[in-house]
Parts: sequence; structure tokens; C-alpha cells
Amino acid sequence: MSDDRPLPILYNYWWSSCAWRVRIALNLKKIDYEYRPVDMDNSQQKSAEFLKINPRGLVPALVHNGKIFTESMAIVEYLEEKFADAKPKLLPENPDDRVAVRALAFQIACNIQPLQNTGVLAYLREENDLTKADEFAVHWIERGFAALEEMLSKTAGKFCYGDEISLADICIPPQVFNATRRFGINMNKFPRIKRINETLSQLPEFHKAHPAQQIDAPADVSRYLDSIGIVVKQR
Repeated sequence: MSDDRPLPILYNYWWSSCAWRVRIALNLKKIDYEYRPVDMDNSQQKSAEFLKINPRGLVPALVHNGKIFTESMAIVEYLEEKFADAKPKLLPENPDDRVAVRALAFQIACNIQPLQNTGVLAYLREENDLTKADEFAVHWIERGFAALEEMLSKTAGKFCYGDEISLADICIPPQVFNATRRFGINMNKFPRIKRINETLSQLPEFHKAHPAQQIDAPADVSRYLDSIGIVVKQR
């Protein structure tokens, strides 16, 4: 989707699961945008220049029509409303269905992802040992996935909520990637989540949003993650 208006600018880090959600939404809605890498490996997010964009020093941040938007879920809802004609709609029209979709999405965005965020774990590693920090993350991811799995037993069709892609689905691949690649979680424990993730990962809009496809990704993503210790034995 393109017109004469300025393109949205997405401040991004290739491996950020929150930025990944926004990339999926932009791709699904076919909204052209400018990708601005933020080099978090070298703390660019803490620079004075970037802190003017997001004082929290986090990605994603979206700049559109001279305004700055932060927080991935808020950005996606902005895209949903600002680009109202762009399909697919990620939130159903019916209020009851909208609440149900948000509940699924927020189970990941609010109840799982923040507890395994790199900033949280970095703090825990300073206060405790590395093993305890990883055990903390695994505990909360698996507990959150167990709850999500039960929620999906009542809502899932082909995707998280019936047979149409929704806000909930854009949260699935980033979180499964973190769970498996960073913490070695065995997704066979969570068959509905695993199945939906595999289905979504085959879609071109999701593939295009994958960290390995981003312009600031290292040439060999697996080797990079291995080099910084982002892999543990599967549980």
C-alpha cells in the first residue's frame, strides 16, 4: 500500500520480538515503510539521539506524519485504525470477539514476553547466577504457554481465533522463536501453539518479518546466537 504521504518509519532491531510483531502487521497489511536499524549490540538505543524518539530506550518506535508511537501492541492498533482500509483486519468487528483476541495476544505480550525480556534477565544475572536467570525465564514461559494452550483449546481454528489471522497470531512466532532458540523449550508440550506457529511461518508475510531476513541481521544468525550463548539444551 503506497500513496503520496510520507512512509512510516520503523525503528527496529532485527532480533527484537516486539519489533518483529510490528513488521508482521505491516507486511500483512501491505503498508510500505522505512526500516531504521537501531544497533542495540552497541547500545545505540541509549544514545541521546534515540532517546529523543523513545525515552525508554527501546524498540520498536514508529514515526508517522510527524508523530512518534511506541509499544508494539499500541503501534499495531494504530496501524489497524489509521490504515482502516488495509486488509486483513487484525481485530474483529464484534466487541466480544475483539476482547477475546486481545486476551490471547496479551497473554503473550503482557504475561510471557516481559518476564523473559533481555533487560529483566540481565538484572537477574547481576543479582544471581546465569542458571537461575534462565530457569526463571523457562518457568514463566512454560507457565504462560500452558495457559495459552488452554485458551486456544476454546478459540483456535486454523489460527489462534478461528480461521482468520488476528492480533493474537502476530505474537506467536516471535515468542516461539525466543522459547525454542533462547531457552530450549520443547514445543511438543504445547501442540496447538506449535501447530499454529508452523502454519504462520509458511506465510510470506511472516517469513519476510523473520529476524534472519532483516537488513541489520548478521550474515549467519545461528552462528551469531551461538556465539553469544543464546542456546540451551532442549528441555
